[in-house]
Amino acid sequence: MDSIEKLTEIFKEFPGIGERQARRFVYFLMSRHPSYSEILSKMILDLKKDISQCKDCFKFFINQGNQNKICEICRDSNIDDSTMMIIEKDSDLESINKSRIYHGKYFILGGLVPIVEKSTPSRVRLNELKEKITNQKNLKEIILAFSLSPQGDHTDFYIRNQLRDIAEKLNIKISSLGRGLSTGTELEYSDNDTLKNAFKNRQ
Repeated sequence: MDSIEKLTEIFKEFPGIGERQARRFVYFLMSRHPSYSEILSKMILDLKKDISQCKDCFKFFINQGNQNKICEICRDSNIDDSTMMIIEKDSDLESINKSRIYHGKYFILGGLVPIVEKSTPSRVRLNELKEKITNQKNLKEIILAFSLSPQGDHTDFYIRNQLRDIAEKLNIKISSLGRGLSTGTELEYSDNDTLKNAFKNRQ
């Protein structure tokens, strides 16, 4: 496999990128001055150096000498620690946070649960989630916030079942975003009004 094919395969691993788009990226890089690729490579390396993952919610954030590796949201003393929203990925957190409709804790699951999958705990942070809920003293409500797709619905069902016993024992309510979201909608692409309606109509 030559360099063009190897790089195409790498770009195909990006979310939402197919064969044709991946190849367009490769040819775009080939058409640019060599310094462009050098700058891009350096920026990618610097990104990995500057970014940490929050040990509380698993959000990626720019670490500016924060030795505790706790993100700015989890460090916020005004946060509502009686609610926790479980989401798929960082971009979902950004969309909800920008909408200013929610002011509680977050937990990034790290993906959706495949509909046909036997090793689910290795695909999502299920064990970490259970541990966090168990240790969260003031938690009153868990909000499941996944995209309205077959895999998102399956993840909602799976996580709800996995947390049922813990939630009942600790008297924690489990809710899901309401149908303010259209079927097939990706959470990260939803506008503020849609998110507000989905959050308001959670059940």
